[in-house]
Amino acid sequence: MVQTTKTIEIGGTTTNATCRFCKTSLRHTFVDLGMSPLCESYLSSEQINEMEPFYPLHVHICHNCFLVQLESYVSPGNIFTEYAYFSSYADTWLKHAKAYTDLMVKRFGFNEQSQIVELASNDGYLLQYFVEKNIPVLGVEPAANIAKVAMEKNVSTVVEFFGRECANKLVGQGKQADLVVANNVLAHVPDLNDFVAGIKILLKPQGVATGEFQHLMRLMAENQFDTIYHEHFCYHSFITIEKVFAAHGMTLFDVEELPTHGGSLRIYACHQEDSSKVVSDRCIELRNREEKDGFTSLERYQNFTEQVKETKRKLLDFLIKLKREGKTVVGYGAPGKGNTLLNYCGIRTDFLDYTVDRNPYKQGKFLPGTHIPIYHPDKIQETKPDYVLILPWNFKDEIIEQMSFIRDWNGQFVVPIPEVRVYS
Repeated sequence: MVQTTKTIEIGGTTTNATCRFCKTSLRHTFVDLGMSPLCESYLSSEQINEMEPFYPLHVHICHNCFLVQLESYVSPGNIFTEYAYFSSYADTWLKHAKAYTDLMVKRFGFNEQSQIVELASNDGYLLQYFVEKNIPVLGVEPAANIAKVAMEKNVSTVVEFFGRECANKLVGQGKQADLVVANNVLAHVPDLNDFVAGIKILLKPQGVATGEFQHLMRLMAENQFDTIYHEHFCYHSFITIEKVFAAHGMTLFDVEELPTHGGSLRIYACHQEDSSKVVSDRCIELRNREEKDGFTSLERYQNFTEQVKETKRKLLDFLIKLKREGKTVVGYGAPGKGNTLLNYCGIRTDFLDYTVDRNPYKQGKFLPGTHIPIYHPDKIQETKPDYVLILPWNFKDEIIEQMSFIRDWNGQFVVPIPEVRVYS
């Protein structure tokens, strides 16, 4: 495939942008969220008066393969070498991970003779449940601070970025996998071709690879623009991710639609040469549904920008009304999606007094861009705010249950996506 490069204009500047998958010149905008800092770059008190880098959050759609994507403005090493997201601080996510391991063992019969490898294994939140079943595991995690926590849980982990080179090294060490787990990492991969090619190398001839990622169809339908940030390089439809795996000799033989992250897909992949696995009706149905909904046409993507702008207007109208009434509003959570939302909408301490987070790594720091302080969740009990804005809305049920005590002073919860909703 011949790479073509075309200089295009964005906001008065020029850039050379080609598709991460098919290398076609990028000429079409999906949505432009302006300038934003790296969403996991939390600031210490010593840093809040220093210069802070902002980068464009301009998302493109490839007119050839329909991959929705950001350009790279910062190297993955700058983003992921020391990372602030620890999966184990969400109880709902731990339950999801355990249910996944139970399903994989039941469906494919993995046992003590199997080898499970997870890519972007974080703090061992998932592999720990395979360890409990005495199934050999290996995590591949580029963030040393997070990998250290996993190893403390007896989850064997190598600190590397995954791709062809890493895969060949692992195979050479006898670590070829019966199951490759790539949950919530495909969006984080700058070199999509290298990553999927690595999965092909790592997987045993009869092995299975699974991946979970936010479904672009749900992102658009539910107006989940806050899940767009620099750490997410790509946003996937089933049609496009199927093309990516096929280009590297792999077949998607099954798919599940999940409620996680506002609507995700779990794909199942195998080698194209593996005739033991038949493509399911679920794959055929979802592919047909996306085609019918226009996901192979540029026109389908053109209305998203206006949806995003209207959500911003409604949230600001709501907060302005509350503040004029003298109400106090605080946040719950300090997730990447929250930082995109707050920076795009221009919400700072004039609207949100502070936010809280269960992750000690974030407590005592400040949100990037907005400089909203982050406290321990006990702060809410101390200050008794009128409203709590839930930034990780994908965990709203868990958070509302944890924070139910705010009803003691008639406090209420606010969820901003897909539109402002108040929960008493």
